[in-house]
Amino acid sequence: MTPEHQVDTHRVWTVPNVLSFLRLIGVPFFFVLIMQYRDFAAIIFLAIASFTDLIDGRIARRFHQISELGEMLDPAADRLYILATVLGLAVRGIIPWWLLALLVGRDLMILLLVPALRSRGYTSLPVNFIGKAATFCLLYALPLVLLGAGPWVFSLPAKVLGWAMGIWGTFLYWWAGFLYVKQTRQILAAQPALRKGPA
Repeated sequence: MTPEHQVDTHRVWTVPNVLSFLRLIGVPFFFVLIMQYRDFAAIIFLAIASFTDLIDGRIARRFHQISELGEMLDPAADRLYILATVLGLAVRGIIPWWLLALLVGRDLMILLLVPALRSRGYTSLPVNFIGKAATFCLLYALPLVLLGAGPWVFSLPAKVLGWAMGIWGTFLYWWAGFLYVKQTRQILAAQPALRKGPA
């Protein structure tokens, strides 16, 4: 693995990057929908965002438009949607605040790795399978928990399934985080720090 792993282009304005930008821009609108108790609208919004996530990845691979920027934007958008959902649910009293602290704490741990990675020429690490599984679980679990808080016939099974996936997803989220820490330590041990240019 090198700092240039799987990068096809350094262009900013590619179709996958534009879709990722749009997904990022949608995060505050999604959060407002949750806070306004427009739960179905929020879930539909999240479904559309998830669909664009799937499409931009396929476009990037099919047309060789994988970029460093895209590899940063994609997981950032996923994490922000998870954060927006968890924050909204915590504020509404649907989930406990400790769950928000667990998920945010894991992301802060990953954020602390960035300076060390940059010293070796990396902007980010490739998402591992466990990280993808964790994100999948959480992105499906949290809307189910949201539906489970409603008065509908399907609310109870949605709540049970949502919490089951949420607990498993949180465990996988931290597991993936520790794998990123291990991977960072391996990079630091195997590669020398970049030399700084003349002042």
